[in-house]
Amino acid sequence: MLRSVSPSPPASVRRPLAAWLAGRIDQAGYARLAERLAGEVAIPGGRQPTLVVFELAPAITIGRLGSRADVRLGDEELVSRQLAVRFTGRGGGAVLHGPGQVCVSLFASLADLGLDRHAAGACLERFERGLAAALETLRAGPIRHPGVAGIFGRTGLLAAVGMAVRRGVVAHGAFVNVCPALELHHKIVSARLPAAAGRLPVSMGSVEADIQRRVRLQDARTALVEALGLALGFPQTHIHAGFPFAVATAGPAHPGFVSRVG
Repeated sequence: MLRSVSPSPPASVRRPLAAWLAGRIDQAGYARLAERLAGEVAIPGGRQPTLVVFELAPAITIGRLGSRADVRLGDEELVSRQLAVRFTGRGGGAVLHGPGQVCVSLFASLADLGLDRHAAGACLERFERGLAAALETLRAGPIRHPGVAGIFGRTGLLAAVGMAVRRGVVAHGAFVNVCPALELHHKIVSARLPAAAGRLPVSMGSVEADIQRRVRLQDARTALVEALGLALGFPQTHIHAGFPFAVATAGPAHPGFVSRVG
């Protein structure tokens, strides 16, 4: 069920959102990108609020709420599938990344979002409202549950949310499963559910599996940029191609290597 949020401050006092439609990057490269962007938006009058829409190279990342036990794949199978496991500083649990998934990360100060320094909850609320609106545009039937991060559908978690707010700065965002193969996703626990949530699926599904028709990744990217810009209350969204600055291209995976980055 969608929940209402308080209105944003007047648009006249807000800086525009810079949305970057980027390509593929590996987790180590993304960690460096995220650290730099978070630092630049934290400076008063620094980089404007930035949204990066990208693809992560095949890997499994585990956020602060997850553990290796959430990945129901043995070390030998991880090696054979060339999937590295990375522990990261984002929120959320374990998520499989690869083709068919759209990653979207927001970097902004809470002040630039028109929010108090301690209003992390309001930021998450607006961000999830934007995700749900984007999924509605794609004809999926998004479901939100109080106390559970992310957006659900009939086949599972459609958007896994893993934001972080530190010293008044928002970083990271969500992973939206548009059209990936779901075999391996079903072997990973991506949602931590309280008892009150009932029998929600704990693994990720996809928009295509929910609506039973093809969905183009470019349509998902467009819907996400438009819906998040509106939900976060920005007066304008400026669209750019590529990454905000030069980054290393996604390199080969390191099978079986478990590390902590970000």
